[in-house]
Amino acid sequence: MWKIFQRRRLISQGLSSPKTRRKQLDSPIVDELEGGWPAKIAIMAAFNAGLGILIFSGAQSEPLKYFLICLLVFATAIASLWINQPKTVESNSRLLLVLSVCFLQLAGVRLILANAINPDIAPLLFPYAFAPLILSVLIGRHHGLFAAVFCSLWGSFLLPVINPAFIVLSLITGFIAVFVTLQVRRRSRLIRAGLYVGIATWILAATFGLISPIQLEGTDWKMIGWQSLFAVGMGLATAIIVSGILPAIETLFNLTTDISWLEMADMNHPLLRRMSMEAPGTYHHSLAVANLSEAAAEAVGANPTICRVCSYFHDIGKLVKPEYFNENMPPGHNPHDELTPTMSALIIIAHVKEGVDLALKNKLNPLVVDVINQHHGTSLVGYFYQRALQQQQDARLGGKIMNLRDDDIPEVREESFRYPGPKPQTREIAIVSLADTVESASRSLERPTAQRIDDLVHDLIDTRIADHQLDECPLTLDEIRRIAESFRSTLASMMHSRVAYPSRREAREPRDGATPKRSEQSAA
Repeated sequence: MWKIFQRRRLISQGLSSPKTRRKQLDSPIVDELEGGWPAKIAIMAAFNAGLGILIFSGAQSEPLKYFLICLLVFATAIASLWINQPKTVESNSRLLLVLSVCFLQLAGVRLILANAINPDIAPLLFPYAFAPLILSVLIGRHHGLFAAVFCSLWGSFLLPVINPAFIVLSLITGFIAVFVTLQVRRRSRLIRAGLYVGIATWILAATFGLISPIQLEGTDWKMIGWQSLFAVGMGLATAIIVSGILPAIETLFNLTTDISWLEMADMNHPLLRRMSMEAPGTYHHSLAVANLSEAAAEAVGANPTICRVCSYFHDIGKLVKPEYFNENMPPGHNPHDELTPTMSALIIIAHVKEGVDLALKNKLNPLVVDVINQHHGTSLVGYFYQRALQQQQDARLGGKIMNLRDDDIPEVREESFRYPGPKPQTREIAIVSLADTVESASRSLERPTAQRIDDLVHDLIDTRIADHQLDECPLTLDEIRRIAESFRSTLASMMHSRVAYPSRREAREPRDGATPKRSEQSAA
């Protein structure tokens, strides 16, 4: 309470700004819901209760036996997730997403069984690829395979009699759905995946005798036509439904697919258009960083789309004071010449907080906010730090002449010239951070030969490692080596030299010793 009155007093005296900076707020309640065990147990219990309702409302002869077996399968599923995808079990929202999508597929199977007019057509109407498609696109192929395996096992216990053909058909179509959605950057890829799933369903159904056989006499072509239509059409319908509900699931669970990332890469975004006009140097720097980071991400298996989009926005904080950054300075004028090194460093460091403020104001993706906040880590603003040390040394030399005490000379603290952090936490953020450093430093190369570029890249990355800026991200030494090689290759392509073409006058006038034109020879 006292801080509130103190702030108001400073504002009234003109010593503080009445504006407050936007911040990412952390709530203990949200943290407990996201990682607490009570919520985790409630999610698991709700899934098992729903599974029990689906089993006991069916036509099984021994529903209790089937339910107990499903509980054992559930324990196996959670153990599989815990071993292979521990972050999914730790995150209650992600665990809720996985189990909810699996339950929706099982509920669809149960609904079709209860309302199917012809039991021979019912197996062709099951949404085998629903959960694998959603989880593969949203979270990754490992979760898609998880859904394909365990939805096949759980779904088999919803049938009146366990049918091996159902398990095999569900497994294969689920695996196909995951395989064709490894990299989905357009919604049309989902429709293509649905078509492949439908064709696979038709082939497998024909193999297992779920489609009427073709005989020499008495073939029911009408029934075969309907069965084929249902088999292929259900795959397409599943893909269309998944394509329609993906945006809602992304919003509900705070996830972003590659499709949405590409939509955010639109260069007509208000912040990017503003940057191109107010800070053109920063704008072109961001485009170059995007090219570097995207190529490096592909080299190590990270997400190149995330790196490209986040690179576009990583320096939007420079829009507040663009003229104080080197790439935007007019020739012959440097505003830092009129400031102390400490004040210059404060302005440079502030672009991170200003960028977070702009990102939150414009409701950018949370991962973009993290990239803005972490891409400098706790690194040192080296130029102004060295400048401050030089001024301190000069002051001490002058102080000896003027008989000043050392206490009268301001102390230069390294902490005042470091970014507040945190350090990069993911591979994508670390790649953008390294690309930002390499691209900025590459502009100082006068003659960018391949050897100079290679030395620059390795020196900068070694400096980052020695400064412990990559300690908290999951990059291995081999991946860092491949990132450096990618940077070197991309920079060599971006900074290649061009042939010096002669001017028009040089083209018209022959050089000394050159053969004169035929008209000049005849005149002579």
